[in-house]
Amino acid sequence: MPKPLTITTPGDRQIVVTRSFDAPRDLVFLCYSKPDLLRRWYGLPDWAMTVCEIDFRVGGKWRFVTKSPDGYEMGSRGVFTLIEAPERIDQTELYDDDWTGGETTMTLRLTEADGVTTSTLTITYASPEARAGAVATPMARGMEIGFTRLDALLAEQQRP
Repeated sequence: MPKPLTITTPGDRQIVVTRSFDAPRDLVFLCYSKPDLLRRWYGLPDWAMTVCEIDFRVGGKWRFVTKSPDGYEMGSRGVFTLIEAPERIDQTELYDDDWTGGETTMTLRLTEADGVTTSTLTITYASPEARAGAVATPMARGMEIGFTRLDALLAEQQRP
């Protein structure tokens, strides 16, 4: 059974989110890079992902929009800056409602040992204030909800 995510805050602008998954790295990588799979786990279960556009190549753009049950839409977009399948994805991120105070950079690293993949996501914010604002949100709870949905998707994808 995967352990819940952990969050550390090295430096004054970074958050590092670590989580393990009972699945091979190749499959976890696909769940981050294929829109039809990403739609099935990303975000909160009662929010609808109305836009999931991914041009998965270096320099390619992505765009996500999720809609809450009360109609609020949260959109974000970015550019892939490095892709090393199946171990690393670097990208930028900017929210339509720029609550983070500027563009963030994100590095996802996937490592595998004994059939368990560890995901390490490093998010670097534009300023210490933006990082402090992110830490103050229920971000960890929301991410764990999404990761629990990813656990279920990974299990389903591995069934014979």
